[in-house]
Amino acid sequence: MPVYNPPLRDMQFVMHEVLNVCDDFRAMPVHAEVDADTINAVLEEAGKFASQVVFPLNISGDTEGCQLDQATHEVKTPTGFKAAYKQYVEAGWAALSCDPAFGGQGLPLVVNQCLYEMLNSANQAWTMYPGLTHGAYASLHTHGTDEQKATYLHKMSSGEWTGTMCLTEPHCGTDLGLMRTKAEPQPDGTYKITGNKIFISAGEHDMAENIVHLVLARLPDAPPGIKGVSLFIVPKYHVNKDGTLGERNGIYCAGLEHKMGIHGNATAQIVLEGAIGTMVGQPNKGMQGMFVMMNAARLGVGNQSLGLTEVAYQNALAYAKDRIQMRSLSGAKSKNQPADPIIVHPDVRKMLLTAKAYAEGGRALAVFCSVLLEKVHHHPDEKVRKDSDDMLSLLTPIVKAFLTDNAWTATTLCQQVFGGHGYIKEWGMEQYVRDARINMIYEGTNTIQSLDLLGRKVLGNNGATLKKFGKLVTALVMEEGVNEKMAEFINPLAVLGEQINKFTMELGFKGLQNPDEVGAAAVDYLRVAGHLVFGYFWARMAQTALREIANGNTDPFYAAKLQTARFYFAKLFPETATLMRTARAGSKVLMDTELALA
Repeated sequence: MPVYNPPLRDMQFVMHEVLNVCDDFRAMPVHAEVDADTINAVLEEAGKFASQVVFPLNISGDTEGCQLDQATHEVKTPTGFKAAYKQYVEAGWAALSCDPAFGGQGLPLVVNQCLYEMLNSANQAWTMYPGLTHGAYASLHTHGTDEQKATYLHKMSSGEWTGTMCLTEPHCGTDLGLMRTKAEPQPDGTYKITGNKIFISAGEHDMAENIVHLVLARLPDAPPGIKGVSLFIVPKYHVNKDGTLGERNGIYCAGLEHKMGIHGNATAQIVLEGAIGTMVGQPNKGMQGMFVMMNAARLGVGNQSLGLTEVAYQNALAYAKDRIQMRSLSGAKSKNQPADPIIVHPDVRKMLLTAKAYAEGGRALAVFCSVLLEKVHHHPDEKVRKDSDDMLSLLTPIVKAFLTDNAWTATTLCQQVFGGHGYIKEWGMEQYVRDARINMIYEGTNTIQSLDLLGRKVLGNNGATLKKFGKLVTALVMEEGVNEKMAEFINPLAVLGEQINKFTMELGFKGLQNPDEVGAAAVDYLRVAGHLVFGYFWARMAQTALREIANGNTDPFYAAKLQTARFYFAKLFPETATLMRTARAGSKVLMDTELALA
């Protein structure tokens, strides 16, 4: 059976020693009193909930899956899911970072980030039920009317009601301009919505008493394409003026997708037949509200993959220490046994360290982004808010695509460590691989994220936001450039920091002549940018570890961090050279292929 131990020590290291998040919070009146002890205490309890309540349901939930009653359109979640969710709500976990004005606890988003990392390690399928609610909450908090907020946000903060995002239709996925779902205005100001949606995660279940669907649809006079899309709240049950639940709305689950992974989550086919909804925001401006939810979801999917990377690594490490197979190439290491533990073999260590480096680098990036989001909402300085928003916009596609690509690599490698046992369900590894694979696809495929990064976030403003991140890199290089102990981390980072500017300009000029050049290079470009970002955070983590060691701290945690940093820069970071070469190969070898693809 698999195991999971919440990585609290590493979370504390990133938050309090590398990023010093409480210093940022002190600059925001809403969080000025939050200290490290408070954060650590909350996360210690969160870790217990994740590992003791949710984690034991992971394999059983995957085996049992969700069951749809075709007559009632109700979905039964796997055994134990509903009871665990009840504990989650009663303990107040749903309300951690929600607005106190709507019943939330008002803790910083970094606490929620770490809670959800642990929940995703424990059970990604279960975590998606409450997880999607945060995006819907954020969208309504930003764009909802006072009446809509009063009606829905208290129940969503508490977790009594969950939320979904209903975008995809059978004939269109990412290209929402092709959407056909219709919204007919009614005399009372509501809308009757009719259409079909598919792939709706947590779209129907028995864990909460109501589900608040955020649905994209078209008004009768809407202009064509994406500019004619509006956003609507469509609850599963109507809500009476006194807040009680009324009759069932005309929105229901017609089927469940039979998926490769996340079997414990109900991926629903949703049918709307004259369902009553209310508009969020302005007519034909629905993407403004939906992008709030989509960006939250993209950060959330990166967090899902971070969680899977961590738990897969923990189990592969434990197995590699226990499983004996052959002798070390450099001589027997466990002479009292007939063979050595497989962890003595170089390639096994490479696989383990790859997963460890991707988990710890991803954690630093995820925590950094949660602080940026906090600054966007709560920092008193307008310039800081703007700069943070720009930086978060740049990093969001990297979080979604780089972390999910890395998780696919890491979970596959960790499965490989188990050899033949990696295919056996009871070990849990094959489930992590299956669950990780979807994260590269939904909430915008990783190719879409790559096009967004290169085409919009970088070339769209002539590299201005990329240069803002580059200033962070330059500042670190200037600070540590003469420190010989940091040379193995700083020098490759400095080189890539210079190379990426030239690389970006080249692609920009080629793209002006032929837009397909951007499409051909985008995926490679995102991984280069991802390594630049990871390299920055790994250099900062190495800097902190070296400082502690120089101050006489003998905790082996810091020496271990340095060893992982050395592995990352020696074995993973050099991928950037190949990626830049393949990106520069251009689009001709892809597009001039009519005969090859005939």
